[in-house]
Amino acid sequence: MSRLQKLKKLRKIRLHREGTGILIVSAIALLALNGLVYWACHLNLFFYVLAAISIILYLLMVNFFRCPIRRFEQDSEKIVVAPADGKIVVVQEVDEQEYFHERKLMISIFMSVTNVHANWYPVDGVVKHVSHQNGKFMKAWLPKASTENERSTVVIETPEGHTVMARQIAGAVARRIVTYAQEGEECYIDEHMGFIKFGSRVDVYMPIGTVPCVKLGQKTTGNETIIAKLQ
Repeated sequence: MSRLQKLKKLRKIRLHREGTGILIVSAIALLALNGLVYWACHLNLFFYVLAAISIILYLLMVNFFRCPIRRFEQDSEKIVVAPADGKIVVVQEVDEQEYFHERKLMISIFMSVTNVHANWYPVDGVVKHVSHQNGKFMKAWLPKASTENERSTVVIETPEGHTVMARQIAGAVARRIVTYAQEGEECYIDEHMGFIKFGSRVDVYMPIGTVPCVKLGQKTTGNETIIAKLQ
């Protein structure tokens, strides 16, 4: 990658608004802690170690809340796009019992702490249902996390009449799911559906007959990777 390409890529990265408060409070707290240690111990080894840990910790938090600007450049008709950065951990037919009460194709994306945690709408359409269920905070890659963990559900009807559901799932570390979707509003690929703070997984449920375009272990890029084609 050339220097010009790197600069263009950097210009497309911003910090997500969900991180503003956390980053400000964290910066003040870390500066206060390091200032107190400096006042008490001056420039000794402990101060330098604490300062280094503080810088690394803060940079990890900044990295977590980064929010790249992406545009899906292809025709979105009957296309399901990855709603998150991460890795494919499930591609299989399952019995979805909370909303559809019927068999669906499920594709799940697990997000590690190093991934972007903004979530995009997987399809164009109209939001038909939004709900939030309290639950546990088990490790997100476990199969039962889809039905037992804290989660938010967004159901979308596409212009072609297909119904697609995206479910944000908290994990062992995550403690807050943010969902922007509202029932009755139009939604589009390229728009943010929500954000999972320090967490973890997004499941997409599609009609049987949908053709998956990804395989287990494959990495995805939110709002770029095509994960399935509706029939």
